[in-house]
Amino acid sequence: MAGRFVRSSKYRHVFGRPTRKEQCYDNVRVSKNAWDTNLIKANPEYLALNWDSSGGGAFAVIPTKEKGRLPERIPLFRGHTAVVLDTDWNPFNDSLIASGSDDGKVFLWRVPDEFTLHLDLPADEIQDIAPVGKLSGHPKKVGHVLFNPAAENILASAAGDFTVKIWDIESGSSKLSLKVGEVIQSLSWSANGSLLVTTSRDKKLRIWDTRQETAIHEGPGHAGAKNSRAVWMGEHDRIATTGFSRMSDRQLALWDVRNAQEPIDGFQMLDSISGVCMPFWDEGTQCLFLAGRGDGNIRYYEYEHDKFEYLSEYKSSDPQRGVAFIPKRGVNLHENEVARAYKTVNDNYIEPISFIVPRRAETFQEDIYPPTVGLKAAMNSKEWLDGAEGLPPKISMESLYEGTGLKEVASDEVKPAKKAPEPIKAVEPKKEVRQSIPEPTPATIRSPPSSMKEQGATMMGAADKFKDTEPAEAEDDESDFEEVQKPMERTSAAKPVLAEEKKEQSPTPAASKVWEDVEAPEPAPPKHKMTETEMSDEQTVEEGEASNLAEATPTSDSMEREMKNMKALIAQQSRQLSSLTKTVTELVAERVAHVPCLMVVVLVMLNGVEMIQNRYTNWENVFTYPSQGTEAVEPKYTRWFLDDFTHTRMMYRALHAGDMSFGFMIQDFLLPYDLGEQLIRCASENSSNWPLSFNFQLQPYRRPKVSAYD
Repeated sequence: MAGRFVRSSKYRHVFGRPTRKEQCYDNVRVSKNAWDTNLIKANPEYLALNWDSSGGGAFAVIPTKEKGRLPERIPLFRGHTAVVLDTDWNPFNDSLIASGSDDGKVFLWRVPDEFTLHLDLPADEIQDIAPVGKLSGHPKKVGHVLFNPAAENILASAAGDFTVKIWDIESGSSKLSLKVGEVIQSLSWSANGSLLVTTSRDKKLRIWDTRQETAIHEGPGHAGAKNSRAVWMGEHDRIATTGFSRMSDRQLALWDVRNAQEPIDGFQMLDSISGVCMPFWDEGTQCLFLAGRGDGNIRYYEYEHDKFEYLSEYKSSDPQRGVAFIPKRGVNLHENEVARAYKTVNDNYIEPISFIVPRRAETFQEDIYPPTVGLKAAMNSKEWLDGAEGLPPKISMESLYEGTGLKEVASDEVKPAKKAPEPIKAVEPKKEVRQSIPEPTPATIRSPPSSMKEQGATMMGAADKFKDTEPAEAEDDESDFEEVQKPMERTSAAKPVLAEEKKEQSPTPAASKVWEDVEAPEPAPPKHKMTETEMSDEQTVEEGEASNLAEATPTSDSMEREMKNMKALIAQQSRQLSSLTKTVTELVAERVAHVPCLMVVVLVMLNGVEMIQNRYTNWENVFTYPSQGTEAVEPKYTRWFLDDFTHTRMMYRALHAGDMSFGFMIQDFLLPYDLGEQLIRCASENSSNWPLSFNFQLQPYRRPKVSAYD
């Protein structure tokens, strides 16, 4: 039942909505450089895209409001002497951007006021934008740049000299340097800007105390040879990483910063696609978005109870090379948009994707829009370098919904992020005194079956309710039931074993397994076969004796009537089945070898125990193989059987123990298909007149490998 319960979530039905082509950013030229970066960065005002240009490196800045087809010639941000590898927007200034290039330089750029791409100027008069600052210090290419999310004007850059430099862009100097020792594949800041996580080509995950310039943790990450990515999960002391296994399967992992020796719950396999997964953390929804490079899908997971709960997946047939998410203050609150991504498609246009909660949006949805980080930093660069820590102040999303601008929220109104439990320390197991407690029996192991005597005693106890307390007539046992005639010999190609032959056969191994621990009964002496007239006279005598007995013992009157009714019904049913057996046997002799057949198993109430010897059936002899050409084709059969076979077995054992005076006989017939249907219909219509309640099923029957009940 536990699998039927659905986890409660506000974001369970979030869906990704693509944008029509005319509302995309068309006619762009995405850089074809193979360096593993996101290629595109975004904020609510602008998009930055690594541009495919000649004559030095450049990138383009596209205002988010200027959708549609871009002009053939646009102003580019040009100044690097080699290709631009990465860019990043200042989180507290939407017009300030940093870039890293293959020339080993870090440049700072400022977007001009009222910047636009649609200029009423000839193409040769359009001027490119020049940098406003240059940071030199890396001797090799700068592959990653990332602003500090809490401190103003603090920038980290990772280069091919295997170091990460921390820059104060206000003074233009590098104050700190982290020696990684390998090619850095990704880096991410903690929410308060004090720690930095890196992944590198040596397959190690490192967590750095940046102001101490030391790694507080260094351990194995993803084991695959391809690139891995890491993202700090906002205000949590958790890190999410994506990478590959040794078998090149894409993986997702969750790490505890305080104990990062191995991931929480191990590595989670995603799929076997070869493209790198780009992780993006959204603090407002507590969701992790995974965008696959080279495919068109974006998965999203909700972080809850220290694990990632899969929500859904945005699927697209258009592959993406680069993806960027904007800060929460840039989403459309009037459409319940909780996140927005921009993806590059076919290297010639950029498509916005809105992730929307399907709700009515007439009013502000406070539960899905908690306060978020605004444009004010927690500290300046000097304070951060002096060791200060803190989170940036947050703004109310409701003020953005109402259009009243950025309104700060008091710190006591902001709900703190749920703290994860402390890592469990290894505790020495306590020495416990062993107690002689019997081990429970596993559910898969059956207890040994009860003995024949125990079963017989149980059946006798059940039969005592209907036991006749008065002495029975000596001739009653010989006249209560009519003997059922044995079926006639069938004249078919596959001749079944007759009842007389079955008596002489010994049970097959499979049959012995079913009827285990039961020995064949000694054949009882033949009984006098009574005609219908004798049976009727005998019943009349019994009724007269029963009447006298009822007058003598009035307390057993109801018991006697029930026993009479049961005997009469059993006798009537025996006569009907005997007649039916004879008719069926005659018909089988004519048609069984030429038409599809049914296997019918009939359960009959009989007086005495000697007929039990016919319980075995040699299934090898009840199949026909009509020849079609040179190939023998096995026809399809259907077996009609009693549903509760276990009770039949118990009755048989009790019968052999001498505890009961009646038993079961199983006889087998091959019937033409149409006659089999009539027999089943007849049995269903007359089932209410049978002495016991039978539950029949119609089930396809296949030829078994052994010749007995299996």
